[in-house]
Amino acid sequence: MDDVKPTGSSSQHNGANGLTLQPRPTVADLHGENHFAQVARKNWLTAKAPKVRLEVVKKELWDELEKIDFAYSSLLVLENLQLLERYLWPGFTEDASNYHHLLLALLVNVKRRENLSSWELFKTKPAEFSAFFRRILSMSVDPSQPTKIRTHLIFFVIGAFQSLDSDLVRKECAPLLSISIWQNLHSDAVREHQFEQDQRWRKAWRAANRRFDAADETLQARLRFERSWLYSLLLDFLGLLYSNQSTQETEDNLAYCERFVELLTDLQSQVPTRRYVNALLRDLNMLPAIKLSPMYADEDNGLFRDLFNLLSHFTYFPIEDHNAAQLSKLEYDQKHYDVLAKLQRVGYAAFEEKLQLLALANYGSIGNTVDLEAHLRVLNDEELVELCSLMGLRTEYPKSTFLVRDRAFYVETLISLVEYRPTFKDNIREMSILPTEKILYEGSFLRNEAYNGSHPLAIPKLNLQYLTMGDFLWRSFILYRAETLYGIRKDMEDVAKRVQPRGKGAATKFGGFSRMSIPISKPGIVDVAPSLVGEEHPAYVRAEIILDVSRLQHPVRREWEQLKPDDVVFLLTVEGPDDVSMKNGASHHNTSEQFGIHTLRCAQVVQIQDENGRPIREQVSMDAPRVRQRRLIVHIDAKQYQEDTDRAAQGRPNVYEQINLVVRRRGRENNFRPILESIRRLTLSDIPAPSWLQDVFLGLGDPTSATYKRLPNRLHSIDFRDTFLDWQHLIESLPGKSIEPHESALSSFGPPYVVKYPAPAEPEPASVRPSKKRRRDQEEVAQPVHEHLHVSTYKPPNMGPYPADAPKLNRVRFTPAQIEAITSGTQPGLTVVVGPPGTGKTDVATQIISNIYHNFPDQRTLLVAHSNQALNQLFQKIVALDIDERHLLRLGHGEEDLDTEASYSKHGRVESFLERGTYYLSEVGRLAKNLGAPGAHDSSCETADYFNLVYVKPTWTQYWDRVSSPDSSVQQIAAEFPFREYFADAPQPLFPPGASREQIVDIAQGCYRHVEKIFTELEDIRPFEILRNPRDKANYLLVKEARIIAMTSTHAAMRRQEIASLGFHYDNVVMEEAAQITEIENFIPLALQNPQNGELPLQRIVMCGDHLQNSPIIQNLAFRQYANLEQSLFLRLVRLGVPTIMLDQQGRARPSIAKLYKWRYPNLGNLPSVLSTPKFQIANPGFRFDYQFIDVPDYKGKGENEPTPHFIQNLGEAEYTVALYMYMRLLGYPASKISILTTYAGQRALIKDVLDHRCKGNRLFGLPKIVATVDKYQGEQNDYVLLSLVRTRSIGYLRDIRRLTVALSRARLGLYILGRASVFESCFELKPAFDILLSRPTKLSLITDELYAPSHSRLVDVKVQEGREAVMEGVEHLGQYVYEMTRAKVEAMKDGTGVEDVSMGNTVEAAQGVDEEVDREEDVLVREDVADEVVDGFEATEEPANGDEESEQPEKVDGQEVSAEPIKVDAPGEAVEPMKVDRPEELAPPLKVYAPEEAVVPIKIDEPENAKPVVKVDD
Repeated sequence: MDDVKPTGSSSQHNGANGLTLQPRPTVADLHGENHFAQVARKNWLTAKAPKVRLEVVKKELWDELEKIDFAYSSLLVLENLQLLERYLWPGFTEDASNYHHLLLALLVNVKRRENLSSWELFKTKPAEFSAFFRRILSMSVDPSQPTKIRTHLIFFVIGAFQSLDSDLVRKECAPLLSISIWQNLHSDAVREHQFEQDQRWRKAWRAANRRFDAADETLQARLRFERSWLYSLLLDFLGLLYSNQSTQETEDNLAYCERFVELLTDLQSQVPTRRYVNALLRDLNMLPAIKLSPMYADEDNGLFRDLFNLLSHFTYFPIEDHNAAQLSKLEYDQKHYDVLAKLQRVGYAAFEEKLQLLALANYGSIGNTVDLEAHLRVLNDEELVELCSLMGLRTEYPKSTFLVRDRAFYVETLISLVEYRPTFKDNIREMSILPTEKILYEGSFLRNEAYNGSHPLAIPKLNLQYLTMGDFLWRSFILYRAETLYGIRKDMEDVAKRVQPRGKGAATKFGGFSRMSIPISKPGIVDVAPSLVGEEHPAYVRAEIILDVSRLQHPVRREWEQLKPDDVVFLLTVEGPDDVSMKNGASHHNTSEQFGIHTLRCAQVVQIQDENGRPIREQVSMDAPRVRQRRLIVHIDAKQYQEDTDRAAQGRPNVYEQINLVVRRRGRENNFRPILESIRRLTLSDIPAPSWLQDVFLGLGDPTSATYKRLPNRLHSIDFRDTFLDWQHLIESLPGKSIEPHESALSSFGPPYVVKYPAPAEPEPASVRPSKKRRRDQEEVAQPVHEHLHVSTYKPPNMGPYPADAPKLNRVRFTPAQIEAITSGTQPGLTVVVGPPGTGKTDVATQIISNIYHNFPDQRTLLVAHSNQALNQLFQKIVALDIDERHLLRLGHGEEDLDTEASYSKHGRVESFLERGTYYLSEVGRLAKNLGAPGAHDSSCETADYFNLVYVKPTWTQYWDRVSSPDSSVQQIAAEFPFREYFADAPQPLFPPGASREQIVDIAQGCYRHVEKIFTELEDIRPFEILRNPRDKANYLLVKEARIIAMTSTHAAMRRQEIASLGFHYDNVVMEEAAQITEIENFIPLALQNPQNGELPLQRIVMCGDHLQNSPIIQNLAFRQYANLEQSLFLRLVRLGVPTIMLDQQGRARPSIAKLYKWRYPNLGNLPSVLSTPKFQIANPGFRFDYQFIDVPDYKGKGENEPTPHFIQNLGEAEYTVALYMYMRLLGYPASKISILTTYAGQRALIKDVLDHRCKGNRLFGLPKIVATVDKYQGEQNDYVLLSLVRTRSIGYLRDIRRLTVALSRARLGLYILGRASVFESCFELKPAFDILLSRPTKLSLITDELYAPSHSRLVDVKVQEGREAVMEGVEHLGQYVYEMTRAKVEAMKDGTGVEDVSMGNTVEAAQGVDEEVDREEDVLVREDVADEVVDGFEATEEPANGDEESEQPEKVDGQEVSAEPIKVDAPGEAVEPMKVDRPEELAPPLKVYAPEEAVVPIKIDEPENAKPVVKVDD
């Protein structure tokens, strides 16, 4: 962070080498013979109701921890042994010892560091929790406690103030920061000054005093402690800052002070906690005192100084404390000038002769530190103290403090009062978005990477509340930029490692390769444009880079050729790495040199050209002649270029002369620049949220105030159209409400239904809260409101005689909860829909959009999702409803994946408009022929409009006047119909004989509506005839024509400025996957338009998601856990208590499978379909159970393996998974109905490797629909899921319940989990799920003599006949079983008697792509010995998108195609090594398939000529 600048190296305990992630407790730690495991088994794991004994707490727990200095690894072991849940808290009483209290606090801290739920457990005993919390507070201010212990207690308090969404915690924390703490201000005058800002503060102060006076002694003691708690901590903190102690004590004091500054920063960064604290901190001159302390001055304490800078940022943030209003630039400056004027007046009045120059000086001079110090030199010490006192500053402190109050201190306090400080906008404006090596390796970033939870970080946090919209955007920019820089640095280091540089300077050679980089000569600077007005750097710096692509394989070369304009590439100087020692977390040299990276500069792509300088526009064919060079035209970062040239002019080396490598990043990761630009522009723009949402968004005020029931513009009637299927559905969907048919209807009637809601008796906006006394005297009991709803109907207009004219209707029978969500989403305001797995979130969102579209034809709706896949699923459902496709628009590259006939992209829509225009003009020609109108009326939209005005409308008016007469007969109406010839191709007869007059008139009107639609559409198409520029046409479509616009949150962030500048306007936002989108990506779609009258003109915001499933993916642990960057707006609104609508019936999985995750959603039920549909009642063929946890022991003596950091594999589970998949395929399960999931990317790569060797290209097996990680598969589902949990030593990140919820909820019919039971069975958080899983046998139970076939009819609950169950003892047993089945299958196929019912299925691997972990040489480079002989690209074969690609030509046996390697069988005794990753030369040989003890020759399948072709089983 550039605006929170580091001031030296890191503190001693923050070195990158010193902070490593703590190892997780292993199974051996929890079940072995170590001390804590034995204590646990003896005292609480085996006892049913353990009684807490002091000797256990003190001697066996506390003393042992104290001996090892409370090592975090031991605390982790105790937390995993459920010390908190099963011993300390169940046995807690108010009389418990201090050791008991401290152990509780330590374990809560462990849970916080592990990102686990901390406070839920305490809700069982709220009175005891209050006593526990009070004791912790008392010990936190007890100077007799060791500093290390108090540091832990401060960390506990920090966690409490970050959890104010918990009623239990908030009740204890709120009194500590009430207005009573102003008792500690140094004078009544200071307090009076605060009261003048807001009279409500004066009333609150008097009320607090009255309460204290009326209290008894016990309560008074409590109130006295509450108002002095923070003050006591602050004074103690000042003492530690200035104390002179031993080295060890100094380190302990430093750790405590860092945590305490973190606490102060947290308090200052939220309005409710800041309101009274800020005045106390300023009164104590806390910031000047910190700045002058020896601890701050120590050059090794860089982290402490960075934390101080962050505290200063929030303390001086431009906001009014009393009303949380952000100050404008003018208001901020005016407040500063008022202070300067006061100093001049007070100084001149008190020291007229000495401070006469000060009184006459301009404001700019006084606000300057150096000038102010010069003015104050004329005062002696006593006069200086007097001046401080006259300015309202504190000059007296308790004698117990060690604070040094010398002249320097008083000068610093005056300077801090009057110094002009840049605002957060000024700082953010100057921050660079494009990094250099100095920015990437800046000390605070290195500390962030080394984060393990033991110390705070100097980065802002995202929590419940924000000071202002500007504060939210500033924090988001800082964190998003830091996360971006982290990703860039990791990518650059990875490339530097792969290319293996050797040598220095011009002699540098590369011994390796990377598909993401190409060695280059220095870039050629071809044009340096003059500076723009008001700027000092060039307008642009154009450079040319020659890329040698002669050795690149065709797919890799094509990736380089597909670089788009404005893509960022990185220019590096890479040399052989230096051995640079690290000191205290940051080296005194640039630590980038440790990785060989000496220089890094950024450039934006302008164009990619061929070797002749021509732009590459079309995709180059693989058959094209060999290519040697490409030219990359770029714009180098102009601002950085100016700085570099200035340094070069001073005699320093020209960095551009030394650049020798160009690096690119993958497209989905390299969109950081436009996103950061969008966030920065929003931060600088003072853009507000909609007025009705502002307070809720910031976390202030009543969380229910943004719901439609609290808004004055709520709708009193809604046309639900096709939402309800029939009257019974209407009654069922509105339980507890009286349904009253319209007066004209005597009984029930069919849809469409218009529901009229009763007007509220009085407006519901938040009223003034009654006094506490009145609330106590008048206890109000909320009575359920019984609503009477009036329901009417109407006849939908006849839209024409053609089948295509009939509206598309909804067929989903929505549940009551879904109807509630649809109703709320159709109303104005904020709607938050929580959708557990399989509950129909997408159907709800689709119906909301349809209702808005039809009820509000003038409004436009923006549809946003996190992924293209989710957006396309939603868009395809919208297309299927009665929504005119000309009003639909899909922005972004994901449109190509839409499974629709029409194209919904901008340019596709334009083409569609023009095509429809041609069609409708031909219809005009038919109409002209029908009416006998001479002329070329079908030549353009303009002539068609003339034809409509002159011929069509008059003809219809004359006809309608005649038929409207009561004298006209049915025959006359039909005979005189003027468009009979035009509708000759409609279903006949057009006017059925025997139809009533009303029916005939309705048909005629429907026909005319069809005609009207022709001219209405032509009127919409007319601008596309006039506009000539394709871009203008596309922009017109976006701004004027489209009414439902869909895009991903990333596209919205990237194109925000471009879209807003077009004048784009919309009224509603619907977000899918809202819980998977970061807060800033949630906000940007709300701000794609410019404010109108000072606010965003949004009517509705609908957010659909599930915060109990995976959160946004953040790579860096510090930003994910410490800064909480993974928090979505959806989750924060839920935490704040915003009303949510929980969908409560799932229709995805068998009820038995849904039970595995139902405990996360207590009210989750099942739709009738999963209870009655046959496929949910019939057992899975060949399996004893519909779900089963399979305990996989070590395979060949090994469990999990980690060949490279975080790349975890388990060979035994991989083998078991593939063998199980092969078994299912042999039974006839379609490959498209099987998904293989795993929790680690390393295991995914290993499973794919095994599948490729065993199954790929073999028609008996093929590849499953997908092999993916659990995280990538959220939002997807399949009938059968094989899940590999991988871990055998410790539970890893699967302890995150959200991830387990996703993993368990992907399967519809069958879920088979492979893992190590001993790892998961003792995990407290996962216990509800694993209790169910482990209630069944943990050895795979198969059923013989069953096939996947329509004839299979065994029900799930039917007992299996004895002798038909086969239990697999392990992976070798299953391998043998599958081998024998395969041999039998092959023999049957040889004999021609086997029924080939094995379907290859759909093998598209949407989420797989190329393995990113490995750059194999043969995939990147053409071999040198053939590079000059082979036409470039012929040797390359890019892996197709589907998983069933032909890697080899199949053999033909008797005219039939058979895999070249049907199935490879080897002896089981042959050693199998796990797959290595980084170096291709170390890749293990292909993995083997199990077989009997003797070696078997690979089987060849000789099929007879009359063998039947493979029969594909329908999905």
